Amino acid sequence: MQHPNEHQWTTVIRPRTGWFDIDLKELWRYRDLVLLFTKRNFAILYKQTILGPLWILLNPLITTVLFNVIFGGIAGLPTEGAPSFLFIMAGNTIWSMFAACINNTANTFVVNASTFGKVYFPRLTIPLSQALTAVINFLVQFAMFACFWTFFALNPSGAGQVQLTGWVLYLPILVVQVMVLGLAVGIIVSSLTTKYRDLAIAVTFAVQLWMYATPVVYSTTSLANQPVLQKLVYLNPMTAPVQVFRKAVLGCGQVDPAGLVYSLVCTLVLLAIGVILFSRIEKTFMDTV
Repeated sequence: MQHPNEHQWTTVIRPRTGWFDIDLKELWRYRDLVLLFTKRNFAILYKQTILGPLWILLNPLITTVLFNVIFGGIAGLPTEGAPSFLFIMAGNTIWSMFAACINNTANTFVVNASTFGKVYFPRLTIPLSQALTAVINFLVQFAMFACFWTFFALNPSGAGQVQLTGWVLYLPILVVQVMVLGLAVGIIVSSLTTKYRDLAIAVTFAVQLWMYATPVVYSTTSLANQPVLQKLVYLNPMTAPVQVFRKAVLGCGQVDPAGLVYSLVCTLVLLAIGVILFSRIEKTFMDTV
């Protein structure tokens, strides 16, 4: 007769209470659930809307037109030799993905509290699915940007010239970095909203202010006479990605390698903080939500 201690268990369930007790391999095992949540996000977002997924294109297009009239036409901000419309659309396209990652993941615990309380699955699958949804929206918006880019390239005018540069090869890495940065900030905010509900209200306003601290509608060269503001803008980890994106698809502006490295380091640091904090909060959030 076999002794009970000699049994070889196939699955061992243990409580995880440590700050660094994180199993990221679970996300890969639950990849089908991530895809399911991603599909659900689209279904919920565009259900019972007249235009449906067309809003993915209309939102950035309307925003770009308004920004072009206000900042390009009325304010007359310089665009580093590129057409004002494309200059602003390029910045708005990459920024929209970042903002969506934050806004859509900021209420992860509060919105999904009932689901989390019923069944176990890796909680990070929900914010990760929101980030993937933002990337898909970005790809659709980038296709629209490519159409306008082609039009301006085939019809050059005094409004500015466009050209692709070698930085285009870096775009896949750039998209992943911006997604991860937005995801990192989003899960940090979502973790804090379990105790401080005010953050859920303030996050949209804060992201809007962050946009104006990022060269989305203006160039960093326009701040040459304001060194203090220029330094503050360069401390923004989203400044380098926007500059690289414009340099890649429009050929305008300059890319500071040191600024890009700084942005990557900030992304990794914020991701580490976010994952650790998120993992810690998910163990006890049902007591506070």
